[in-house]
Amino acid sequence: MASARRKVIITCAVTGAIHTPSMSPHLPATPDAIASDAIAAAEAGATILHLHARDPEDGRPTQDPDAFNLFLPRIKQATNAVLNLTSGGSPHMTVEERMQPAATFKPELASLNMGSMNFGLYPMLDRFKEFRHEWERAHLEKSRDLVFKNTFQDIETILKIGATNGTRFEFECYDVSHLYNLAHFAERGLAKPPFFVQTVFGLLGGIGGHPEDLAHMKRTADRLFGSDWRWSILGAGRNQIPLASIGAAQGAHVRVGLEDSLWIGPGKLAESNADQVRKIRQVLEGLSLETATPDEAREILDLKGGDQVAF
Repeated sequence: MASARRKVIITCAVTGAIHTPSMSPHLPATPDAIASDAIAAAEAGATILHLHARDPEDGRPTQDPDAFNLFLPRIKQATNAVLNLTSGGSPHMTVEERMQPAATFKPELASLNMGSMNFGLYPMLDRFKEFRHEWERAHLEKSRDLVFKNTFQDIETILKIGATNGTRFEFECYDVSHLYNLAHFAERGLAKPPFFVQTVFGLLGGIGGHPEDLAHMKRTADRLFGSDWRWSILGAGRNQIPLASIGAAQGAHVRVGLEDSLWIGPGKLAESNADQVRKIRQVLEGLSLETATPDEAREILDLKGGDQVAF
């Protein structure tokens, strides 16, 4: 008898805080654009939608819960996707600002960065020269002298809020030390298995995008967590599809979306998040893998269910 094909969770990160509106006309920035792009990504097969908000006037990242409330109910009503709210926000925000959406809306899932780090966006100034809004250039330039603050106290505070609200976490690990930080909180009983570990590759300040970097992260997480972790791959920029493909072949879930990469191929901008979802689905189907449904993801990740959120 043939065995059932493995189910792969596709996370789609819809808009994020890294790229700016001038970098791509397809980056959703208004509530209407975020909602419609997220819904289209879910219809294309995204299992989880990872959501940030932006100021509708100039596309600046914001963690104002009122901004999230303009699209969250619409997406929830139109899809069964798991909605994953950022607690990372932007490296330029305070931790108190960054925590507001997850604390307010009590989502099934929220992102959690697992360590402080240099977070270098400024090399993008070599590629993008013209900006529509004054904040965009400063957003990139300031990252030359920026530490993205995620102290042990910050992480502990967010974990305790999640425990109170029944929210589980997408643990974003940009380097090997972040895996050890997660193991520390697991040992203290503040992080509960199964751990949904998003290993992030190719951002300046974190681990690189070489396949050996991916292998090293996997070996370390296997040793630290055994069968208690669920692996997912986030490759930044041109690393997105190649690293997701390598990871999927080795048992990983995958993440795509315009937060992580604006591109669909060499020199070609993705016209929507759904474009990237469809592309990674082609890879998964070529590997004889099936995309997990949202309800299957809820079971895999032990989530509380979409009827238990506050939106």
